[in-house]
Amino acid sequence: MPGMVLFGRRWAIASDDLVFPGFFELSLRVVWWIGILTLYLMHRGKLDCAGGVLLSSYLIVLIILLAVIICTVSAIVCVSMKGTICNPGPRKSMSKLLYIRLALFLPEMVWASLGAAWIADDVQCDKTVVNGIIATVVISWIIIISTVVTIIIVFDPLGGKMAPYPSAGPNHLDSHESSQLFSGLKTAATSVWETRIKFLCCCVGNDDHTRVAFSSTAELFSTYFSDTDLVPSDIAAGLTLLHQQQDNIRNSQEPDEVISHSPGPPQEADLDAELANCHHYMQFAAAAYGWPLYIYRNPFTGLCKIGGDCCRNRTTEYDLIGGDQLHCHFGSILHTTGLQYRDFIHISFHDKVYELPFLVALDHRKESVVVAVRGTMSLQDILTDLSAESETLSLECGVQDCSAHKGISQAARYVYQRLVNDGILSQAFSIAPEYQLVVVGHSLGAGAAAVLAIMLRNSYPQVRCYAFSPPRGLLSKSLYEYSKNFIVSLVLGKDVIPRLSVTNLEDLKKRILRVIAHCNKPKYKILLHGCWYELFGGSPDNSPTELDGGTQGDLTQPLLGEQSLLTHGSPTYSFSSDSPLESPTKYPPLYPPGRIIHLEEEGTSGRFCRAAAQYCARWSHESQFSKILIGPKMLTDHMPDVLMKALDSVVADRAAFLLCPAGGSSNVDVV
Repeated sequence: MPGMVLFGRRWAIASDDLVFPGFFELSLRVVWWIGILTLYLMHRGKLDCAGGVLLSSYLIVLIILLAVIICTVSAIVCVSMKGTICNPGPRKSMSKLLYIRLALFLPEMVWASLGAAWIADDVQCDKTVVNGIIATVVISWIIIISTVVTIIIVFDPLGGKMAPYPSAGPNHLDSHESSQLFSGLKTAATSVWETRIKFLCCCVGNDDHTRVAFSSTAELFSTYFSDTDLVPSDIAAGLTLLHQQQDNIRNSQEPDEVISHSPGPPQEADLDAELANCHHYMQFAAAAYGWPLYIYRNPFTGLCKIGGDCCRNRTTEYDLIGGDQLHCHFGSILHTTGLQYRDFIHISFHDKVYELPFLVALDHRKESVVVAVRGTMSLQDILTDLSAESETLSLECGVQDCSAHKGISQAARYVYQRLVNDGILSQAFSIAPEYQLVVVGHSLGAGAAAVLAIMLRNSYPQVRCYAFSPPRGLLSKSLYEYSKNFIVSLVLGKDVIPRLSVTNLEDLKKRILRVIAHCNKPKYKILLHGCWYELFGGSPDNSPTELDGGTQGDLTQPLLGEQSLLTHGSPTYSFSSDSPLESPTKYPPLYPPGRIIHLEEEGTSGRFCRAAAQYCARWSHESQFSKILIGPKMLTDHMPDVLMKALDSVVADRAAFLLCPAGGSSNVDVV
């Protein structure tokens, strides 16, 4: 539900978020109260010592105070369990209860301070009583400090601006006032997000690129979050419901309901060839990560294998440059690719915003010059990822709309300038002029590799690119079609990154709003069932969470509760259709690069077990990645080591003539 309004400002917590913290505090208070009561009843005869009257009074007042607090917290928990996410009416007394609970902290703090002072006076009483009171004082201060930390966490810097319109929304304002209000909120939100990002990335630097990235990221976050009145737990509940809804849809489909395009023999042969190439070049994409990924993949033997290389100095012997721990990186690269020192033309681990590490090597097995671009490994890379505006590329490829992801395009342009202006590619082809140019990368590196290949194609018409788990929001529609001739993307399972774009995030937000608006269960039940379902599986929740077909309502209409989920009449929202939301001009729909091979898991292998997972490969259309799928593997499927294991399995199975079935679940229509 919308955030609560207390002390004249909105807070990032809802009235139905207090079930679990309240129950935890209630359990602790009850045990504490029983312990203090037992201590007093069993040892009150031993309080006739010096200072014993004060301690006896302290215990009696504490017992009464704890009883009042227990009653108040019990009421808070009971009220918080009522209603649903979008029906806060049964919880309208919550604010009064919270005022009472917060007021009780004052006598509790005073009494905890007095208890500490009395104990500090070295009271000569029974040791058990003294130790019990010391424990009481310690617990009191722990709870008080925890409450202060919680208040800081749920503090909303924009709460003072949003509180004046908690329930009426923008309906009492005309369109001009509503637009001005929303514009002011967005400006304030951008400033708040920029401050947060600068604080989190304080060690990144403060050059021009970094400042631009800060502004771009802040604007993206403010655009996405400033027009809804949701708290974090609402989003968690919505994601839980969406996951179960997706599983319900998949389970209810009959095999013949799934549309499948069975590939012919030429496509199968092409798929086998490209899978073999992906299997080979994935080693270079993984090598670009350097020693951290190598140690992660080989936790017991990796350090021993590359330890000697960390102490060697070969930069005088070969034209290689890099950042810190270059030699550790070099050792891991050699072990990952299986190449020799002389096969590497250039290695750079220079890492800044819009400037990615990369390596250039001669691959004699495939007779290719390989350029491998590293994926996300630092805060600088994350800022590059989040610079999600669209910018126009200067290309000579005959394509009209040459727009792409700004941050990734800037990173690709940096690598391009290094390769061309510094003569790195010229040096490589002077050694092996008959070799083919191949550009590879994983994640952010895959996106940069794809854009880099497009930039290089005019000079190197035979260039090929293998993009592993690339981001969806990368290329314009026309560039996407153009890239099919020379780029192959590989996607594993439910990997979220190949489905991630500003347009898809807007669509996900719309689906979250819709699913929680029509859920008839309280939030704590949704979260409890969701945790059990994610950890242990079972049957997805069949509670109504969506309205079907023509019964889908407009979420701008009043919901069950007193407040709308949309803040102040956001002009960017319209829930009248099921299509993804129209994005502003700054964030047009973008698409993944090239033809897409999807490694899809067959059957189920448990929630977190990978050993028994079986995969099949098939060509897929970009539309199959037009919605974000929710699940426990949406993040793990993106990890390069998991992708490499799945690719090993698929290539081995296909080599053994274990062909994939014609059907698949990748065409499931996710509402």
